[in-house]
Amino acid sequence: MGHKEFLAEAARLATESVERGWGGPFGTVITKDDEIIARGQNRVLLTADPTAHGEVEAIHKAVQLLNPEAPTVSEEHQNEFTLELIPRPPGSPDVVPERARMLQGCCLYTSGAPCPMCMSAIYWARIGEVYYSCDWDATEEIGFSDSFQYEDFAKPPSERSITLEQLYPELGGRAYEAWEHKADKHPY
Repeated sequence: MGHKEFLAEAARLATESVERGWGGPFGTVITKDDEIIARGQNRVLLTADPTAHGEVEAIHKAVQLLNPEAPTVSEEHQNEFTLELIPRPPGSPDVVPERARMLQGCCLYTSGAPCPMCMSAIYWARIGEVYYSCDWDATEEIGFSDSFQYEDFAKPPSERSITLEQLYPELGGRAYEAWEHKADKHPY
């Protein structure tokens, strides 16, 4: 399979989401070694969860598939790490020498250009390639506009549309110190 087939599957998932009333026309596939390993589709209306975008849904499924040994969150397994650490890539601006692999080596195909939330998830997942079918202008034409968010992010915090104010840094600072001094921390 190639780019066209992967984008066709993302578009099929997007169309299904619309036809079933689950959410907007957004479907996603994640591939590894030219094989689809995860699918996701917009399910915002189905779940009432504003984060249930196709890209996020596919990332959740890909992580579960590639990390099957992940322990269930319980007292017994709460301190187990299952994510392999890998060195930062050459030229990376990363501040630590190695981090958990996440979805590095995977590609993401989606029916529409990712919104800011999904792009953030893609960065955090370390997906190195993203291919989309419809661009931001086409997405805006059907009533989904993310341009205001991209513009708002570029503003200083005091000028953003949502109040963003630091309060009581000493409270969060305790948790930051705990992380900083944790001998066996596992950077992700």
